[in-house]
Amino acid sequence: MDLRSKIKKFIYKTLLGKKYYRKGKCIRCGACCSRIYVRHSKHTITSEKEFEKLQYIHPFYTYLKIQGKDEIGLIFSCSNFDSNKHICKIHKKRPGICRRYPDELIFPMGASLSEGCGYSFTPIESFKEVLSETEKNHIRKGIFFTKGEDNFNKD
Repeated sequence: MDLRSKIKKFIYKTLLGKKYYRKGKCIRCGACCSRIYVRHSKHTITSEKEFEKLQYIHPFYTYLKIQGKDEIGLIFSCSNFDSNKHICKIHKKRPGICRRYPDELIFPMGASLSEGCGYSFTPIESFKEVLSETEKNHIRKGIFFTKGEDNFNKD
């Protein structure tokens, strides 16, 4: 790994607290603007009453319109997306949540990128690197794994 890659990895992982590199660009498919779940205070919004409260507190939510509901929660679309031209009507003034999309924080919330999205995520650290670091931490803490056993023993 060259110096530039090491510096980039350090910045993303240590300073920014990221686990993935985001690659690609928006291809203006509109999928991220037309099937939106809203998560607030550790849960997905499931009722219109709860959504009305959010709209009052956060002006961004006034752009969203309810399209339906499924087992996850209410499904929204953004009223600022022009589906004929495939552009955002307020692109230059769009809210921060739209400017940062997609962010790796969507994954713990159960979301995923739409099929055919121009963006992709790749892990900053390979599985091998994570495993090696985990083994080093366990050795420092005195936790040892016995080959062939699922349990571990502290010595």
